[in-house]
Amino acid sequence: MAQRLHLVFGGELVDPTKTTFRNTDDIHVVGIFPDYESAHAAWKSEAQRTVDNAHMRYFIAHLHRLRDEEVAASSTEELDS
Repeated sequence: MAQRLHLVFGGELVDPTKTTFRNTDDIHVVGIFPDYESAHAAWKSEAQRTVDNAHMRYFIAHLHRLRDEEVAASSTEELDS
């Protein structure tokens, strides 16, 4: 079974109705998690911690969806060990 990694990150948005960050240098990377449940718990913790700032938003990115494991990697993607 393929591993399903999830990235939790967030930051202050220019407009709370959009998803454009005010300053990408200030994006808070919470971490990469091995499953959705642990990613959701981390996301929820950060979202609750920053609930008083309407411009702060945290997101869960499904890293496993960014890569098709069935497609061969390019030569620049794989490194020889």
